[in-house]
Amino acid sequence: MSQLAFQLPENSASDPSAALPQSLCTQHFSFVAPLNCRVFSNPYIRLRKISICVMNHLTNLACILLSLCIVTVPWLGIKSHAAETTTESQHSQPPNVLVIMSDDMGYSDLGCFGGEIKTPHLDQLAYDGLRFTNFYSENMCWVSRAAMLTGVYHKTSMINGSLHPHCPTLPERLRPDGYRTAMSGKWHLAGKPYRTFPNDRGFDDFYGILGGAASFYAPAHLHRNRKNVEDEADNASDYYITDAISSEATRMIRATPDDKPLFLYVAYTAAHWPLHAKPADIEPYHGKYSMGWDKLREQRLQKMKQLGILKPDSELSPRHPQVSSWKNEKNQSWQQRRMEVYAAQVTAMDRGIGQIIQTLKNTGKLENTLILFTIDNGGCHVEYPAGRKGDYLPQKTRDGRPMRPGNLPSIMPGPEDTYQSYGYGWANASNTPFRMFKQFDHEGGIRTPMIAHWPAGIKSPGRLVPAVSHLVDIVPTILEVTQKNETRNRNPTKPIIPQDGKSLAAAFDGKLEHERTLYFDHARGSALRHGSWKIVRERKKPWELYNLKVDPLELVDLTEQHPDKLAELTTIWERESKRLSRQAKIK
Repeated sequence: MSQLAFQLPENSASDPSAALPQSLCTQHFSFVAPLNCRVFSNPYIRLRKISICVMNHLTNLACILLSLCIVTVPWLGIKSHAAETTTESQHSQPPNVLVIMSDDMGYSDLGCFGGEIKTPHLDQLAYDGLRFTNFYSENMCWVSRAAMLTGVYHKTSMINGSLHPHCPTLPERLRPDGYRTAMSGKWHLAGKPYRTFPNDRGFDDFYGILGGAASFYAPAHLHRNRKNVEDEADNASDYYITDAISSEATRMIRATPDDKPLFLYVAYTAAHWPLHAKPADIEPYHGKYSMGWDKLREQRLQKMKQLGILKPDSELSPRHPQVSSWKNEKNQSWQQRRMEVYAAQVTAMDRGIGQIIQTLKNTGKLENTLILFTIDNGGCHVEYPAGRKGDYLPQKTRDGRPMRPGNLPSIMPGPEDTYQSYGYGWANASNTPFRMFKQFDHEGGIRTPMIAHWPAGIKSPGRLVPAVSHLVDIVPTILEVTQKNETRNRNPTKPIIPQDGKSLAAAFDGKLEHERTLYFDHARGSALRHGSWKIVRERKKPWELYNLKVDPLELVDLTEQHPDKLAELTTIWERESKRLSRQAKIK
């Protein structure tokens, strides 16, 4: 067919007839006029002439139809065999996958979710991709990582601070099918004592910390694969772990051959305490938070409405009881500085993400790379005390100065010798419009942003996805788009615990609609979301019942009005809890 194709004029895309040969365009489409041009006396001759005339016109009509097919096939968006072959060759490789996780950030911190913090690269990913507005994490760092990497709720998948041997990780599933697997950042699944490395759970290449927190200037338990490389930070005066995580991620991308797909997991320690940031990153935020947390919450609420993240009639939850009004805050300068450093940490992370995206572009990988960004839990309220100790806290700085840990208003955070957190007031603002924090299973502790970006795979980018979803959905989503069969077991003697998540891949085509039941139980919270209904409790307190469809802020407890619904959900929660506990005991 390609030998018969005509050269298309410039206007053929909008007018298929423009590509037809002039001789065909001037043919008459009526058979009547030619047949009436001449009358033959002999009926047999007349019949023969008529037949010839009809055949000539049918031949012309066939040519016209053939021409139209050649031109209108691409015009109508229908792929020819040649086009299909080209497309198939372009996407014959499965997509690269980049999963990015931030640490201890709130629902409204990112610019594309309503925040004033400068996150231009994440914002661009969101506007060129999808924003999931009903996405859930677990309520603390390590349990979220266990759920995300296995697709199984942490009550089964995390054993003694590490991963269950019968819950395969994403890299363990992808590596046998040709993927290069790499990780840069915070592992936090090494067990106690630290004994399990990312290399033990499917990663070919690892750079980062084994624990859950560390100095940004001199991180403890910093490793390159199994080798301790704390000296790399000690010997570099300009070392900053956020920059190092980003730089190592770009190295891992460049090290991946063009013919090999890549799975890369980038887990930043930002914006987990301590509040450490470079002066140059802090300076642009100087004075930006002088309005205080009350005004900040109001500003974010309005922007979230404008972006469509929240409904136009959405309101704010009340200020947390532990937070004073800004006008009554006695240490405003210090409080401002805490938020300035926090914002600087986030912007430094975003800058690194921009470097990673640029490296994907430079290596020709960006078009067919699925990027997922999310956060491990909501903003953290913890006020870091001066007497708190841990292996994450250095005894002195790299140049020998004593550390000055603790949330002390006399000490401005940011430098290497400080060790502070941003506390209740700013965490309350980070989690706008919701209430509560990390460690709790109210919405403020577990409702987190999720961004998906994939130029080759997402139709109609820029959309908001309101479907309820969870970290456990990431594994089945990636397995679907990489066309891996998650039920396949390469080792029949080692059973695989089934996943709890559901694929979100239908959202890439704009078709994701499903009701979900989500289970939570860790630290200071327990919860179950079942459709639009949710039960939640603080540890050792009674269950609360909310209809999130009409009360997303969890302000009106309906336990007395709907005892049957409360009984229904608590029964489901108890059943799920027993199931997950049984699975955890599988040897």
